[in-house]
Amino acid sequence: MTNAATTLARHVLDALIAEGAEHVVLCPGSRSAPLAYAAYAEAQTGRVTLHSRIDERTAGFLALGIAKATGKPAAVITTSGTAAANLHPAVLEASHAGVRLVVITADRPAALRETLANQTTNQVRLFGDAATFVDVPLASGDPLATAQLWSELVAVAPLGPTHLNVQFADPLVPGVEDGTDISVPPATHDRLEPEAVARQLLLGPRTVVVAGDDAGARARTLAEHANWPLFAEPTSGSRNGSTPIRTYRLLLGSPLAAGIQRVVVVGHPTLSRPVSNLLSRAGVEVVSVRAGGRWPDRAHPVSAEHERVAVTDADNPAWLEKWRAADKELSDRLDELVDSQPELTPYDVAAAVNQAVPPNGLLYVGASNPIRDLDLMARPYPVGQRRKIIANRGLAGIDGTLSSAIGAAIARPDTSRAIAYVGDVTFLHDMTALVIGPDEVRPDLTIVVVNDNGGSIFATLEQGAPAFEDSFDKLFGTPHDVDLGSLCAATRTPHWKVHSKQELEHALANPNGGIEVIEAVVRRDNRRELDAAIRELGIQQLRSSGSH
Repeated sequence: MTNAATTLARHVLDALIAEGAEHVVLCPGSRSAPLAYAAYAEAQTGRVTLHSRIDERTAGFLALGIAKATGKPAAVITTSGTAAANLHPAVLEASHAGVRLVVITADRPAALRETLANQTTNQVRLFGDAATFVDVPLASGDPLATAQLWSELVAVAPLGPTHLNVQFADPLVPGVEDGTDISVPPATHDRLEPEAVARQLLLGPRTVVVAGDDAGARARTLAEHANWPLFAEPTSGSRNGSTPIRTYRLLLGSPLAAGIQRVVVVGHPTLSRPVSNLLSRAGVEVVSVRAGGRWPDRAHPVSAEHERVAVTDADNPAWLEKWRAADKELSDRLDELVDSQPELTPYDVAAAVNQAVPPNGLLYVGASNPIRDLDLMARPYPVGQRRKIIANRGLAGIDGTLSSAIGAAIARPDTSRAIAYVGDVTFLHDMTALVIGPDEVRPDLTIVVVNDNGGSIFATLEQGAPAFEDSFDKLFGTPHDVDLGSLCAATRTPHWKVHSKQELEHALANPNGGIEVIEAVVRRDNRRELDAAIRELGIQQLRSSGSH
């Protein structure tokens, strides 16, 4: 026996698998039952891995993490109403980062829209223009035509999320006949991606390469072939080899940086104002290698934009050597300053985490201070020792970071080590990520939480100035005084609390397996002063370089 809802759901899953999806994340719900049974059936045959979560926001970011780690589409299934709305943060992140997240929401038949039917709202284009949208009706006769249309749209759609809103009518469970007899084979498509011709860049102008999020190896390869300094953010996928400049952020105000004539920007740089200022500086030629995501246009003037760029020869190495020499001197000063602090600092944590990621390892980094601290403290890895470093930089929010990290770790089971590195507010914002059923996959993942009891990033910004001290904690610092160990105990998640660099390094060197949390306790009241001391190192470097 069959019914229209069951048949439609099965073909939706067939189309999804035909597009390369290997993981499906499911939240329980009645209206989405046909999709749940279809996903379960596919999981039983081994065609997909099925994950269940009780929180739709967590589920959305779990699927996003899987998609980011694999480069393949990953799906999340929810029922109707507020359940679907809870996917919005993950959809926005996927849209701006160009991640192939497939959101499948169950809906009532269109005839019930704008009525008092239970759990019914307008889910048509629920996520606006952030996702490619297809409304799939359960029409009499042939309800699968629109499902095939969806498959065709996914085959030609740009990278980014797809929202499939599937209308289901009773009966919602298999084995209950409703008189329909539908058998339409799933659509298959050959994806054609024309190879772009690389634009050859002329040598001569003093050039640097800026590698933002998801720039990939192309930025490193270009810098190495051309003998150009590489300013690579941690999640660029380019921060290895001999050309990355670790302290580029501090050196960008120096007389050396004043000599920059051309910037080649690859990926999506988001971390520092000095880079933004460089890209907007008058007289600097900016060559953009086209980025993905929802809005590929740069936020600054661009002299030229190409799909791919290359060089036919190497530039004079003297320019790169000047940057290397300045970077080495400043890196040594920075390490001395951090090492001289009497207590554990966020920069110690960043350095220890970076050191703990082995070749073929995975690191998922939270927004706010952790990724910026890592950007300053992470020495480039050697060529050939690849590590996967990921962050949700499409909108650079703290939403769903633990869920994304768990998804990424699940999707890469053969990785040598998986670590998530987040702040305490990011951790608390996504605590439901640790609510995982007893039969669900629990990857080996060490979550390092830098706990300074609030939002310390604001202490380093204008809001942290002494003039605003009276209102700072209420408006921005937001201390929480939460016992993270007790929260971890509630989900049976092993928890270590460390207060020193030695304790942190010991904890990182001795993972227990499964998901575990290392809480590194640091101060927040001296964060602004510590950052000012680091900036002063850069100023001292400017003075010394200006005297040469």
